[in-house]
Amino acid sequence: MYSNPKWPKIISNAVDEAEKALFDQLPALQEIAEKNHEKVLNAFQEERVAAYHLQGTTGYGLGDSGREVLDRVVARILGAEAALVRGQFVSGTHAIASALFGVLRPGDHVLSVSGTPYDTLEEVIGLRGEGQGSLRDFGVFHDTVPLDSHGKLQYALISEKITTKTRMLLVQRSRGYAWRDALMISQLKELVDFVRKHFPQLIIFVDNCYGELVETQEPGDIGVDLMAGSLIKNLGGSVAPTGGYVAGRSDLVELSAQRLTAPGVGGHMGATLEWQRLFYQGLFFSPLTVSESIKGAVFSAAFWRALGFEVHPQPETVRTDLIQAVKLGSREKMIAFCQGLQKGSPIDSHVLPIPSGMPGYEDEIIMAGGTFIQGSTSEFSADGPLREPFVVYQQGGISCTYIQMGNILAALNLWQQGLLS
Repeated sequence: MYSNPKWPKIISNAVDEAEKALFDQLPALQEIAEKNHEKVLNAFQEERVAAYHLQGTTGYGLGDSGREVLDRVVARILGAEAALVRGQFVSGTHAIASALFGVLRPGDHVLSVSGTPYDTLEEVIGLRGEGQGSLRDFGVFHDTVPLDSHGKLQYALISEKITTKTRMLLVQRSRGYAWRDALMISQLKELVDFVRKHFPQLIIFVDNCYGELVETQEPGDIGVDLMAGSLIKNLGGSVAPTGGYVAGRSDLVELSAQRLTAPGVGGHMGATLEWQRLFYQGLFFSPLTVSESIKGAVFSAAFWRALGFEVHPQPETVRTDLIQAVKLGSREKMIAFCQGLQKGSPIDSHVLPIPSGMPGYEDEIIMAGGTFIQGSTSEFSADGPLREPFVVYQQGGISCTYIQMGNILAALNLWQQGLLS
């Protein structure tokens, strides 16, 4: 990163320290990226993707071979039997909800084993709101087991909470809006082995948002039954204009498809319009954009640590999601951070983000990131709820350099407002 003589010395020094930290991590990050590039390329080749698969369909979308092949490509990448990749999913939360409502039935019990689910799932489950058609409204019960003080799964408590009605264990792989470690694939494998040995009847569902292609294995590779995520995160490669996916056991994916469309229709219908090529292209780009995001997250962690802030994870930590958290400690600093980062965006760099309410969230949210695709966290964004201890969460990034620039502008904005000592 170039050094600007106009920067305060505290920021110049932090940039130098962050670059050294990133340099130390590059060999390991590059090895992961190369393996994932190879995996994605092999999946395209093994499914014989051809030019005519890139053409979209309209109306009912019957007989769309491109849609069917894309499902199989994504299933291969995620180590799953089947996948449902659709532009009709409006978000990762929608994909997760379709899977939960598709598989679960009245009287079933769901146990979240990685703590309280992400904010937008609270109303899906029924932890907030009444009479909106949540799982609770339909007689599906939910319990939570927190991670321990070291961010590990608590198997003794999980065993105590499992009842004869328990149908599914719900796992959030990423940290979400929580100051905790994301769950590594190795930890998910321990959970799978534990469940298969002691509770083989249970379905293991993983919220895979922000985790795809960060490690060289995916949840399907280690025996997870079902997972879901968004295409305007990792697998969209910053190109997919919308959409999400569900992947896993073929019977469970089919139940999810029946919920997305209608019983008897399932995954056999659904127009792909103009986004078919973009889904394929974004998927092919995704190992590159994920790799760049991780490099940027390492830089960000080292940069803000050098400026005296708590960060999570640390720059030296092995990662399994794209999220980098920075604890700012005050509402003023959090707003200044996001407003500064916004200045580094290619779109709406002149816009001033302010806190506001947002569907699915209990607290006010502030979001920064002028993206070509609205809400595309794979392009680079930062956001968080305005609540103690005022933590901002960065996600994605088309390029490491773009992420570096955004963070430097955020720091400069804090400096100019007298919030950086």
